[in-house]
Amino acid sequence: MLYLVNLFRHNWIFYALSICISALAAFESGRLLFLLAFLLLFSHYKRLLNIHLLLILIVGIGSYSYFSYEANKLSLPVELPALLTWTDEYIINGVMLRGFMINESGEKVYVTYELRNEKEKQRFEAQQLAGTSFIVTGKQVSPSIPAHRYGFSMARYLQSRSARGIIEIQQLQYSHQKKSIMQPIFEQRFQLKRHIVETFPPSLAAEAQALLIGFQENVDDQLNRAYQKLGITHLFAISGLHVALVSFLFFQLWLRLRIRREIATILLLILLPLYAVLAGGAPSIWRAVSVVELIMLAQYFRWKIPMDDALSISFIMFVLLEPGAVFQVGFQLSYLATYSLVYSGRILARYSNFWVQSFYITFVCQILVYPLLLHHFYEISLSSFIANIFFVPLFSFIILPINLFALVLTFLPFPLDSFLFYIYEPLRTALTNFILYIQQPIVQMWNPGKPSIMWLILLYSSVFFAFYLLDQHAPLKKVFIALILPAFIFHVQPLLHSDLKIAFVNVGQGDCIVIELPRRKSVIVIDAGGLLRFEQEEWKERKTVYEVGRQVVVPYLKGRGMQTIDTFVLSHADADHVEGAEEVLREILVKEVHVTPGSIAKPVMNDFLYELEKTNTKLIEKMAGHKWQIGQTAFEYLWPLEIEYEGNNDSLVLFVKHNAFRALFTGDLEQEGEKELIQLYDEKLRNIDLLKGGHHGSKTSSIEEFVTVTNPKFAVFMAGENNRYNHPHIDVVNRFEAKNIPYATTGLDGTVEVSISENQIYIEKSNALFRK
Repeated sequence: MLYLVNLFRHNWIFYALSICISALAAFESGRLLFLLAFLLLFSHYKRLLNIHLLLILIVGIGSYSYFSYEANKLSLPVELPALLTWTDEYIINGVMLRGFMINESGEKVYVTYELRNEKEKQRFEAQQLAGTSFIVTGKQVSPSIPAHRYGFSMARYLQSRSARGIIEIQQLQYSHQKKSIMQPIFEQRFQLKRHIVETFPPSLAAEAQALLIGFQENVDDQLNRAYQKLGITHLFAISGLHVALVSFLFFQLWLRLRIRREIATILLLILLPLYAVLAGGAPSIWRAVSVVELIMLAQYFRWKIPMDDALSISFIMFVLLEPGAVFQVGFQLSYLATYSLVYSGRILARYSNFWVQSFYITFVCQILVYPLLLHHFYEISLSSFIANIFFVPLFSFIILPINLFALVLTFLPFPLDSFLFYIYEPLRTALTNFILYIQQPIVQMWNPGKPSIMWLILLYSSVFFAFYLLDQHAPLKKVFIALILPAFIFHVQPLLHSDLKIAFVNVGQGDCIVIELPRRKSVIVIDAGGLLRFEQEEWKERKTVYEVGRQVVVPYLKGRGMQTIDTFVLSHADADHVEGAEEVLREILVKEVHVTPGSIAKPVMNDFLYELEKTNTKLIEKMAGHKWQIGQTAFEYLWPLEIEYEGNNDSLVLFVKHNAFRALFTGDLEQEGEKELIQLYDEKLRNIDLLKGGHHGSKTSSIEEFVTVTNPKFAVFMAGENNRYNHPHIDVVNRFEAKNIPYATTGLDGTVEVSISENQIYIEKSNALFRK
């Protein structure tokens, strides 16, 4: 046995890479299996024994077969009705109950259930559902298609959780309470969530839930975004430091109780997996727990297992148990950051000064994960290199212990917890206000956009080369050149394209159009989508409100690497055009905003104006006759003519001319406005190339005469799928089809991207891209 331990020492990383490649190949494309050849060549270069090369190949091909079998199972339909059991991963938000359930075969499915009344909601909120079995009737539905190539993919999320599909539950019939070793832990976690809410001050409860039991759903969105901007979101994730602290506290407690060290070790081996379940079972905590367990077991049997081997074995076990985990962002970042620390140990050991070492720890982690962060989030926090030096020790050695101590005090019959909260709450509130203050500048985020696979490989190549230089004691100047030069080229690459690009972003029932000039000389955004919100009963209100600007528009802009909007056009004051604008202002630097005269007086503009006051953005009223030109691209407002705002027919209408290409963006202009437009600009509007159909394709727009005069080569209707207004109206659709005018509807075709290159027009629809 000792011979086998020594034989595989420091080689488990190669088996972990083999299994990772196999999982990616099984779920994505079998062609990725050829990466095994490169792994074998690298293994040979590292002088691994031939037996290892053979085993790496066998492990890779064998695990590929297993992962392919598991991937195929995910595409099988779910038989209904079925007996399903709730897991601990569910949430009640407004009228919806969503989460994961498992069938009798142990396979996971994602379910949604619309609560019928307030009494039923209260009943579900008052009990722990995990482990409760129901007979479920309903229907299986397909995952929604992302709004655009940078949008949230439900299909990918289900794949990452190894879930077979989505069930829309029509009826839940209680069956029984499943008995298992996990059930008391689930119940204890549920009770702890409630206990924290009942005993902690409201301003501290959400953070305590996140830090102590890994429940992050109640963390304020604004505060969570502030942590993202500072690059310290990981502090809310229970990870190695939490596990180390809990392990140390319990181990020392048992030793003080005169329990033998060997018995204390066994107790800790039993306790840690239970703690992982109690803390929510995130990838970061299972990684930490499994590594500690492996090292402790090895010590118990008098074996020496290196940290990199323990980490690799942990990775292998995790992926074999849940193959889709390789697509989980938390899983990727947790293991990658830990590997960075393990393999940079020699570099970190050179420095004894605490602050210097803290900087290098942060530097190593951030540099190794930055291409992955760009791939998932399209931006990274530049301030994270400094923020982590201060906030990691603060949270690890002060805030976390205080929360643990406070939790213990809340169970005592004495009012000691009240005294602690009296002192701690104002200090913690001051820290929160400080975090909200320092996160405000948008410029602290580097947003070059989402890298392609090729760019991802190039960026990681530069990272690994920089680490090689550091290991070889190369001058820091060379290290920074190796890192910054590829990153700089990636940053400026959008400036090299010569096409005019126009994107009709799928924001549901609303408008958002992004115009990017050649070499990104200017970015113009017309409207930002939004939702018409109606008053409803209090119990139906969502804890977290869906925001089109934050969840659809901003990801598209950041995915394209657009850090600045030169001109933000708000065509008119309707919620489905302007409600998302305030969220865009919070995240993107905007130079100036154009509005139609009189529209800012409307109540729907209040939130936008409130955000505008925090910026240096110019607000300008525009109307017909205003023109400007950038390079070969000319812009002109054709409408409105009056300064009194009355609604749709006072929309800003923008005419764009790029060489011979002409496009017209009409907002919600209706038939009266269309008639006047063709009377005023008959020749200018004849036979245009691109038309944004007015008012989402309503029957009050796109009248026969207007369509005949403009006669576009291509038209786009911006309307939500299955919208309540039946946009675009069948009469309008028939009108375009009768004239053989090709058109697209964002609700059906997804985001429509138009590229104009040397008078050639290329059109791409995101739904077609995702259905390939």
